Amino acid sequence: MKAPAFAYARPGRLAEALELLDRHGDAAQILAGGQSLMPSLNFRLAAPALLIDINRIESLKGIERRAADIRIGALVRHAEIEASPIIREEVPLVAAAIRHVAHPAIRNRGTFGGSLALADPAAELPACAVALDARLVLAGKTGTRSVAARDFFQGLFQTDRRPDEILIEVLIPRQRPEQRCAFLELSRRHGDFAVAGVAAQADFAGPTLSALRLVVFGSEPYPHLACHAAAAAVGAAAAVERGMEVAAALADDLDPMADLRGSRATKRHLAQLLVRRALAQLTAAA
Repeated sequence: MKAPAFAYARPGRLAEALELLDRHGDAAQILAGGQSLMPSLNFRLAAPALLIDINRIESLKGIERRAADIRIGALVRHAEIEASPIIREEVPLVAAAIRHVAHPAIRNRGTFGGSLALADPAAELPACAVALDARLVLAGKTGTRSVAARDFFQGLFQTDRRPDEILIEVLIPRQRPEQRCAFLELSRRHGDFAVAGVAAQADFAGPTLSALRLVVFGSEPYPHLACHAAAAAVGAAAAVERGMEVAAALADDLDPMADLRGSRATKRHLAQLLVRRALAQLTAAA
């Protein structure tokens, strides 16, 4: 199929893009990497009157260290994240997850901000953003605002981004020496969307976990913290020994969606399995 007719704009500055978005409202859509938008256009699932291509806006690019955070520009490609020593050293959870994102051809074009803004429930990076307590910075004509990742994702392909806003960057706290992370997912083939996945980060002192942030994705409408399972794991002398208890508590956190990749029961079972494995990784001897 062919995309419907649309007007095309390629601003060179963020202010120009925001002006266009403000003027055209819901009739406009943002083009970053295009790995989800272009198929949607070709299948006529999307039909914007105007496509605003933001790829020339230099202020939306780059990965850099800041005082306590790593700043990732919205236009940073997945391949850049995969190759970045800053990401490997400072946010290893993202480094572990990025290898599961589709295939090299898609990672060469797909963007970090685009993945978050789309909010696909089976995507890896939104789950990492929530697990890492990231902050998403959005810009509109009236200024910028920062939204915690846990509040940004609100439902199936639904976010807190307003129609006149653009996601411009993400701020992720650097992993501290006492912190550990774990990322696991199950998919039918490497590069496919996850049937179920887990992203986790916790403080680790001796054999004890604390401040555990546990996120299940792929089975849920959006990535959110599994608070009941985390509470069951925190403080355990050896959390892996209480794996069954934690997995049982996870049932109170889950409301799986059935889809072509699995039934509700299958997704619940796989999520519980992955949580147990993640806890084993987090509590394994260094």
